Amino acid sequence: MPQHALSRPVCRDCDGFPVVAITTGTRLTDGSRATLRVACPSCHGTGHTLSARVLARVGR
Repeated sequence: MPQHALSRPVCRDCDGFPVVAITTGTRLTDGSRATLRVACPSCHGTGHTLSARVLARVGR
């Protein structure tokens, strides 16, 4: 019997790509570039959002 997965809406700000790597332009001693990991501020790096009904109940 198949399992039913909960479908949560994808974050509209990051379209499901919640974490990106941004290069700083500087090089490390081994020759690689220094990067920063930045998470989406709307979904806090999860890629999903809560429905409006849940947000209203939580009070965000």
